[in-house]
Amino acid sequence: MIYLDNSATTIPDPSVVESYQKASEKFFANPSSIHQLGGATEKLLQTAKQQAASILQVDANEIIFTSGGTEGNNIAIKGIALEHQNRGKHIITTAVEHPSVDEACQSLETLGFEVTVLPVDEEGLVDVKDVKEAIREDTILVSIMHVNNELGTIQPIEKIGKLLSNYPKLYFHVDAVQSLGKVPLDIQKAQIDLCSFSGHKIHGLKGTGILYVRKQVSLFPLFHGGGQENGLRSGTENVAGGVSMVRALRLIKEKQQNQTNHLQAIHDYLWNELESIEAVQINSPHNGAPHILNVSVPRIKPEVIIHMLGEKEIYISTKSACSSKEKDESKVLAACGLPREITISGLRISLSYNNTQEEMERFVASLKEAIHQFKEVLR
Repeated sequence: MIYLDNSATTIPDPSVVESYQKASEKFFANPSSIHQLGGATEKLLQTAKQQAASILQVDANEIIFTSGGTEGNNIAIKGIALEHQNRGKHIITTAVEHPSVDEACQSLETLGFEVTVLPVDEEGLVDVKDVKEAIREDTILVSIMHVNNELGTIQPIEKIGKLLSNYPKLYFHVDAVQSLGKVPLDIQKAQIDLCSFSGHKIHGLKGTGILYVRKQVSLFPLFHGGGQENGLRSGTENVAGGVSMVRALRLIKEKQQNQTNHLQAIHDYLWNELESIEAVQINSPHNGAPHILNVSVPRIKPEVIIHMLGEKEIYISTKSACSSKEKDESKVLAACGLPREITISGLRISLSYNNTQEEMERFVASLKEAIHQFKEVLR
């Protein structure tokens, strides 16, 4: 099997699965219980938070364990909006956000909020000047992703954070689900107020994630109940999930430190090989994230190529897995102003540190063969 759909989900690392199992078996008590086993479980949870905070270089009380990127994005966006609506009801985002950001903002419009959706250029990049011009007196939130999940475009988060630091009543949320462990992001330096991460994108488990919430940032909780997670996420904590999330976080950071050159090398090999295929158009920016490469093969439906490759146990995808079953056109590619024959034929190849040069060579050969076979059928 050659797995090249890592932006949808990754293969769980065996040690992550083991950490989840051990924590589930030994520390099964409710962390809120006052007996000794409950106390030991609570201590394990707090240790996991401290470890996550150390890796992300933030404070432990700024870490909220979530079920993943979608929940983190919703808690951040709706939490800010509902808590600070008396000060303003204007939100700024972009045309290329993940559905969990895009639709969260749309849902707030039904409650009387106004959302400004910033355009992007042909590479999916937002202009910092456009961000500045969109800010109003009643703006309370700017939500912009770090790495685009379809194109791999890296947004100028640090420059945007510096700009927004001039507006102390405005909050900055970043969806860093696709960049974690692949593209560096200094939360403090970028002056981010809220940042979302997901476990299953970094060889962790589905249903695990982290939301960073800067100290002094107040949110309206989406869940009410026992007041867990600093009152922001009531409900009995998923201790084993938190432990496994931290294990995955530690491993991906080690790989980022030691294997970035390898990831970039196989990305560059793919880029050069695909660029030489006449039928293929590359949509991703050349200076994008090292693990995402988006291409189009015009006049061939992407699902045809995906199924032909799948028969050889080679797995790629189209757009975001969260919208891959929606209408044919990629909203992200359309926002870049690309022609319809490109926006309806996008294919996403997403890599991990575990992929090899040999796999890239086999994939390229198989893709060429699939395109040739399809054209032969049409003759």
